[in-house]
Amino acid sequence: MKTDTTVAQLDSYPAESPSEGTSGGWRELFSRRYAAPASILAGGVALYAMNLYFTAALMPSIVADIGGGRYYAWVATGFLMAAVIASMLVSRLLDRLGAARAYVLGFLVFGAGAVLNALSPSMPALILGRVVQGLGGGLVAGLGYAVIRSALPERLWTRAAGLVSAMWGVGTLVGPSLGGLFAQLGAWRGAYVLLLVAALVLAVLARRVLPGRSERSGEGAGSGPVPLPSLLLLTLAAAAFSVSSTVPSGGPTAVCILAGLALLVGFVAVERRGGAATVLPGQTYRAGNPLKWLYLTVAVLCAGVVAENFIPLFGQELGGLGPLVAGFLGAAVSAGWTTAQLFSVGIESVHGRARAIRTAPLVLVAGLLAYGLLQTGHASGLRVVLWAVALFVAGTGIGLAFPHLSVAAMRSSSDPAEGGKAAAAINTTQLIAFSVTSALAGTLVNLGADSPVDSARYMTFGIAAITVFGVATAALTARRPGR
Repeated sequence: MKTDTTVAQLDSYPAESPSEGTSGGWRELFSRRYAAPASILAGGVALYAMNLYFTAALMPSIVADIGGGRYYAWVATGFLMAAVIASMLVSRLLDRLGAARAYVLGFLVFGAGAVLNALSPSMPALILGRVVQGLGGGLVAGLGYAVIRSALPERLWTRAAGLVSAMWGVGTLVGPSLGGLFAQLGAWRGAYVLLLVAALVLAVLARRVLPGRSERSGEGAGSGPVPLPSLLLLTLAAAAFSVSSTVPSGGPTAVCILAGLALLVGFVAVERRGGAATVLPGQTYRAGNPLKWLYLTVAVLCAGVVAENFIPLFGQELGGLGPLVAGFLGAAVSAGWTTAQLFSVGIESVHGRARAIRTAPLVLVAGLLAYGLLQTGHASGLRVVLWAVALFVAGTGIGLAFPHLSVAAMRSSSDPAEGGKAAAAINTTQLIAFSVTSALAGTLVNLGADSPVDSARYMTFGIAAITVFGVATAALTARRPGR
């Protein structure tokens, strides 16, 4: 009998009733009944995403103030690895605390990290603050996916998944812009005060509108053991990639990268034998199950987003842009992501969704290659505009596929607990991809040595090479029955 290997089969579980099976619209999602929970789910992801790229726009100013330029990539890697660890606790905390208290905890931890960042006297202190922020951010970002399935009827899942996913685009659109504004004003510490205020406001709202522990949150099975061996290998892999950006170029860099790759292979091997203690759902590793290709496609698309971490820096160095305008340039990928999603969520046919998933990596690769080829020193205004266009195109590739990948994960099992766990793993996969690729990007940038043009090209072409693999994984994810 043919095994389950397609998006169509992932989507094949029936709705609870005929009315539930019809497609809900934006008006219903934002109706009085569903607007409050949908806003909290979206707001948590937006805060997380905004903070990630907020700091990217601030980093040139931060390094100029407190030093530590060689640890540039560590600021993002520390945040992302902490977020990966926190994402493993999402379903456990939901089982113990309920949605409202779990969200409050996440927002408060995130706020505590923002305080540490605002007070940081040195780069190590800033990295510590980012780790604390990552713990809170990983929790609220994971909750955004884990609660959709039970908080909303199935007819609204695609819209809600699109909304939550779009918050990565909105957050990364607002983040670089606001970060650039604070950098322009010479007030980078004040930027973290703003994040603290936003986290506190969202904590209050979550406490008021989300269900407590007595009400079913649909978060999935949270009683299993924490996958410590897998997390240890993943953390060591990210650390190895991060160290590669601080050691001398040549042999030491190659050793660190090879060590990181070996640890990732070990991570996969441990996951396959992990039983109940795995980072990704156990069904991912079953023969013929499509989730493995789905998660790999998510990882590749997210790898493309990492370029945004360095675009504000290159915009200032190569285009002579001020921090604010460079921040807007860094948001071009997110603008494309968000715009594409607004159209993509309206695709309802299986064939249309499969085509969107297959097309996405090709568009992403094309945009990144165009951006890399356009790099030059002392860039003219026209060339900067072309940079923005290329980055916007790259972002549309991500937006085309993301909401459909999220919903396919939710529908991967008729068991609500397994479906919730599969949906939460979308966020985990994003965080893993961000952390590993961010560390690699730091190494690629350093390969350019004193040439900003070479650094920009190495980083962009290196990430484009990673995203090429998504062409194959997306094809396997989108393959229809009988093909």
